[in-house]
Amino acid sequence: MKRLLGILVLCVQVALPAHAHDGWHDLFDGKSLDGWSLVNGSAKYSVEDGAIVGTSVSDSPNSFLATDEIFGDFILEFEAKLDTPLNSGVQFRGLSTREYRDGRVHGYQLELDSSERGWTAGIYDEARRGWLYSLTRNPAATAAYKFDEWNRYRIEAIGDSLRTWVNDVPAANLVDRETAEGFIALQVHGIGSDESKLGKQVRWRNIRIMTSGLDAERRADGGSIEEFNYIPNQLTDVQKAAGWKLLWDGKTTKGWRGAKLPTFPDRGWEIVDGTLSVVASGGGEARHGGDIITTEEFSEFEFEVDFRIAAGANSGIKYFVDPNLLKGQGSAIGLEFQVLDDALHPDAKMGVAGNRTMGSLYDLIAATNLSEPGRTAKRVNGVGSWNRARLVVKGKRVEHWLNNSKVVEFERGSQIYRALVTHSKYAKWPNFGEWEKGPILLQDHGDLVSFRSIKIRDLSGE
Repeated sequence: MKRLLGILVLCVQVALPAHAHDGWHDLFDGKSLDGWSLVNGSAKYSVEDGAIVGTSVSDSPNSFLATDEIFGDFILEFEAKLDTPLNSGVQFRGLSTREYRDGRVHGYQLELDSSERGWTAGIYDEARRGWLYSLTRNPAATAAYKFDEWNRYRIEAIGDSLRTWVNDVPAANLVDRETAEGFIALQVHGIGSDESKLGKQVRWRNIRIMTSGLDAERRADGGSIEEFNYIPNQLTDVQKAAGWKLLWDGKTTKGWRGAKLPTFPDRGWEIVDGTLSVVASGGGEARHGGDIITTEEFSEFEFEVDFRIAAGANSGIKYFVDPNLLKGQGSAIGLEFQVLDDALHPDAKMGVAGNRTMGSLYDLIAATNLSEPGRTAKRVNGVGSWNRARLVVKGKRVEHWLNNSKVVEFERGSQIYRALVTHSKYAKWPNFGEWEKGPILLQDHGDLVSFRSIKIRDLSGE
């Protein structure tokens, strides 16, 4: 806990709030908004029946009632009740600085979500990177939220580990080090001019925090939910125990070679500050440095990579690649997770029904949001921002994930799959995409695209 004036040290015993004897400190006295200040927005905050009440207003950006104190490591517990269909959240390690978007609040947020998707207690990076830990892969947490009732929440922010619970059900398990400290804030989401949300309210009560002796108070989640790691080019102990391994060490070309070369290309690729990048060379396909592939081959696996594109860029992540199939110029043949600037690159408007857009199974199946009811739009971070691609191959079944939302699913060798291949650019390649195993490929399409945190785990024994 920061901002404690030295003059108060001598009287700290009489100033401690209730629960201080057991390590807990109340952040809200149940009567007033002392210790809290409005940051951004114009939603109304008041105190009613021992709860802080936030009320939505028209034509306001997101509003935040923030603690005057700054917190680094802590355990926070509170209860909240959210009117449907309002959206809200609790910001933690939040920041508001003039240097960042003229003071806009940004940082980690525990989501309060009254929509059908049920991502309450997921972790969102407000005004920065977007969703870090949605609940698309945690059905137990999505089912734990009680609509229009009081729900219990817990946040553990200890070092790089950020974990959340809703009604004692583990929700998010995130490893990240973007922000080490900041305020805690209660959000009322902007509603624009949506009259159906005008005057809706969110309530918080029993808000308490612990800032010392945290290791002894940490909860065990029993390994019941996945850990998402956003620290570049590193594996956590949990990931190592789960069988993950890095395919790129963040520094060298070890484990990779040119798709049509015995060694790594001597041009066209560069390694700078933990990123592996295709050097822009005019947009030609595999005509400068050429594609690169892993020296290992894979059959059943879970693969992840973070990637970042420049404006108008084109690239791809290929799997079940046969590097010897195509002779001469052009990219090696394999199934492809498309990496593309959909807005500016002409390839997005080619193919059939969007099957050459970001996240698609290139020239075969268009990417669409399969994780959120009522939403078809993909969650794509903008040009210059990092996105996360995930491939899951188990038996014949394959899934594409983009920023933790599923966007493609299919079965290799199925009647539908083979029909799609027959009407694609791959029709001339016998058994395309049905080979037993192959390397992973990163494509050189002549545009600036960067990769990092390239990792895989073998699923063949599961």
